[in-house]
Amino acid sequence: MSNKQIITTDRAPAAIGTYSQAVKVGTTVYLSGQIPLIPETMELVEGDFEANAERVFENLKAVAEAAGGSLKDLVKLNIYLTDLGNFAKLNEVMARYFEEPYPARAAIGVAELPKGVPVEMDGVLELA
Repeated sequence: MSNKQIITTDRAPAAIGTYSQAVKVGTTVYLSGQIPLIPETMELVEGDFEANAERVFENLKAVAEAAGGSLKDLVKLNIYLTDLGNFAKLNEVMARYFEEPYPARAAIGVAELPKGVPVEMDGVLELA
């Protein structure tokens, strides 16, 4: 018998493909990639990279909370950037959402992301 639970919330963008917003197995929650979509309109956030990164963190936060956790429970964060020149700004925005000890993290430069966005993030939560 599987103890897999699908996590959904209307406070984060609905899945736009064949995936769930998150899947919880035991005390571990796997968060699908979030891009800077506004949940209420499913439109991309307008603005600079900072606005895009903030929207993505807000989406991850909403899914984490729907799973019964918070960003403090994030143990692994994967960040995909179309321009690694935004790395410093990313760190600046991330510092608003996390305190030490920070989650493990990868920041990966990619050629392209869905809908032409500059940033996408996914992660893993461990609920105590």
